[in-house]
Amino acid sequence: MKLARVVLASNNPGKLRELGELLAPLGVELVAQGSLGIGEAEEPHPSFVENAIAKARHAARASGLPALADDSGICVDALGGAPGVHSARWAQLAGGPRTDEANNARLLGQLAGVSDRSACYVCVLVLLRSAGDPQPVIAEGNWCGELVDVARGSGGFGYDPHFLLPELGRTAAQLSAQRKHAMSHRGQATRLLVQRLKAMRLV
Repeated sequence: MKLARVVLASNNPGKLRELGELLAPLGVELVAQGSLGIGEAEEPHPSFVENAIAKARHAARASGLPALADDSGICVDALGGAPGVHSARWAQLAGGPRTDEANNARLLGQLAGVSDRSACYVCVLVLLRSAGDPQPVIAEGNWCGELVDVARGSGGFGYDPHFLLPELGRTAAQLSAQRKHAMSHRGQATRLLVQRLKAMRLV
């Protein structure tokens, strides 16, 4: 079975764009679940991998297609790994709006006066060939840096404008798409996923 059309278990345009660009050379068409009328799955689990499997299973069951899920977020050492799986809803959980700006404002407010600003982006990708697939293809990537108070750059999404890469002196939002793909947690996870898909002769 060769993968040709895969539903992305997300309605996040940033994820669709990045994953679509990374998978396009394989001839895999990535379709957002929202375009097929599929709503978002519940994400009740404490770990990225459990939520990614739940999202992929939901999208595969609803679409009848192979499904790819990305569960990702930022883990801040000084906050015990938070926001973690709640990264996309961090401000919303405190009664605020679900926007990147609000998420960043809440996170930086929690780090006021904290000297340890180390943080890692985490991405777990899960591909299921069907809703009942007993052998999920799983790949993970980690991208570590530190958080800065002043936003820099206009690229990327999420926490990118505040995620500084000390070795480059730039934030993730200041990198070109090509450079970001080469370094990021999502880029790492996608390359590992592709290796596994090729080994399984799915692409």
